Amino acid sequence: MVACSQLLSQLLQKPENYVMVSLRSGAHMLFGGTTDPCAYLEFKSLGLPLSSTPLFSEAICKLLGAETAIDKSRIYIEFSAPERPMWGWNGGTF
Repeated sequence: MVACSQLLSQLLQKPENYVMVSLRSGAHMLFGGTTDPCAYLEFKSLGLPLSSTPLFSEAICKLLGAETAIDKSRIYIEFSAPERPMWGWNGGTF
């Protein structure tokens, strides 16, 4: 998870203290009609540069594949860029 946090910080060009990574393993998932290893990721960031999502997808799939041996064809990433008032932190919003 540390490598993922560092990668996301680098990709987003944001300090790592703004990056949060959560991993839930052991979920029962069926994808493409099989239970072969797969992953679903949610990538949310304020100011997410939409033109960079292909690069982000490539880098994340490469890291996840190396760490888990999940084939990139079995990894889905949902990118979202919420508006600043819709993201709360430290008792306020951005």
